[in-house]
Amino acid sequence: MPSDEDLKAEIERLRAENEKLKKPARGQMSLKVSEKGGLSVYGLGRFPVTLYREQWEKLLAMADEIRNFIHENDSALKKKE
Repeated sequence: MPSDEDLKAEIERLRAENEKLKKPARGQMSLKVSEKGGLSVYGLGRFPVTLYREQWEKLLAMADEIRNFIHENDSALKKKE
């Protein structure tokens, strides 16, 4: 039978592991529904990008146009490294 100290250590280890699993790894993107029902994308920058469903659908419909714009304006656009 494990001692109280062993059980406490195991609980602390599991708590730390649980907290680590809740947070996505640095640089990894994740999605979440906001309190107001928007779709938030985490991992692009310091703050999440949150838009409502209709806004995401409009933006996604423009994906090819956005890619072409980026390609055509490559020299003027900065890259974050």
